[in-house]
Amino acid sequence: MTLKKRISITISFIFSMLYAFSALIIFWSFSTFRREEFVDRLEEKAFNTTKLLLEVKEVDNTILKLIDQNSIHKLLNEKILIFDHQFKLIYSSLDDSTIGWNEQQLKELKTKKKIYRVKGAQEVVGLFYTHQEKDYYTLIAAEDIYGNSKLNFLKEVLLILFILGTALVWLSTYYFIRKLLFPLDLFQKQITTMSLGDELILMDERSQNDELTLLTKAFNQMMRRIQHSYNAQREFTSNASHELRTPISRLILQLDNVLPQVHQPEITKKYLQNMSNDLNQLSELISSLLILARLNTASLPNDWQPERIDELVFDAFDTLKSNFPEFSMHFNLQDTPDLPLEYPAIKPLLDIVFINLFRNAYLYSPDRKVHVQMNKTPGHFLEVIIENQGQDPLGMTEDALFKPFVRGQNAANINGSGLGLHIVKRILDYHQVHIHYSFSNGNHTFTLNFTQHKNH
Repeated sequence: MTLKKRISITISFIFSMLYAFSALIIFWSFSTFRREEFVDRLEEKAFNTTKLLLEVKEVDNTILKLIDQNSIHKLLNEKILIFDHQFKLIYSSLDDSTIGWNEQQLKELKTKKKIYRVKGAQEVVGLFYTHQEKDYYTLIAAEDIYGNSKLNFLKEVLLILFILGTALVWLSTYYFIRKLLFPLDLFQKQITTMSLGDELILMDERSQNDELTLLTKAFNQMMRRIQHSYNAQREFTSNASHELRTPISRLILQLDNVLPQVHQPEITKKYLQNMSNDLNQLSELISSLLILARLNTASLPNDWQPERIDELVFDAFDTLKSNFPEFSMHFNLQDTPDLPLEYPAIKPLLDIVFINLFRNAYLYSPDRKVHVQMNKTPGHFLEVIIENQGQDPLGMTEDALFKPFVRGQNAANINGSGLGLHIVKRILDYHQVHIHYSFSNGNHTFTLNFTQHKNH
């Protein structure tokens, strides 16, 4: 999950929780206020009715019922019951509503002086009243339809506002966070497209004195240090290669001039020949290390062109053939239309790939022969299979085979640096070409899949 989404979700979640908590407080407060107000109205009505019945002698049950029936403050489904000290009903209002009661509830009322219960839509209030040293019990029940309708309306309004508010906050928060962090997105895109090279590319530093500007300045400072180290490494590599290759080339040239002389003893010729082989191997090692250094520092040519892979194969074979006349190749193209032979590549690098693979085939095969097969994959891409006979590398895994300075047990008597296949792997990775190695029935097989065309 991206930083923008995490910040947006966190802020929106906190707001939603605060809004929900506030809505619950508002709903609970209004509900409590409605209940207390309605209970006060019931108590006032019960008290007045009881007082009229007991204290005003001119008012009897019939008159009281008429007063109660015509009262402008009459509540919905209102019912009043008054009991004397013997729990005998002495007054009941004129309506069809009922109040469930028993003697035990009246005794409880005497103890608590006041009770409140809810039975369905009815709200019941009981009051204990003493008059002339006699106990009286009043039960009153009614429905607060208007208060409950207002409470339900408030609940619906709060719920709708919560849904709309939450959606609005989530969308607006994501929009503003995305807008605020947009410079960070540009920063990330510029970083991903940067690479080391001859020209130092720095990030644009904004005028605002915020965290992103400080990060940009720190990044530019780091890039200057990296560029300085890169230039120092490249300069050292160039100077070291020149200083090492020049004397080695001179020694190889001098040995090539001395070896043809026939008057040299056999022991001396053999010694000089071994020395020449060691110097050639050292020269190849230096060349391989230089190629790896260029791959590691991205100091590579940038002339990407569509190249025909079959022509690169034949060019590599001709190069090996000039050094090893006994080397031979069996080449076969799949008989299929539209065989994708072209691939965007840097020609000098792919030349190294096929030369190293063919050199391996020559050194490790007893018949000095390589088989090359080019096929069209089901995905309409090119597949190149390079196969040669040889001994089993004995437990050498594919990952280990492409590591630097790693050689199989079948290479014990063969000169080499252990860098050839590693260089092949690095160059093919740079070209987005997948290579796979397998050994079966005495054959080494390298399969190259040119599946992804890199745009340059």
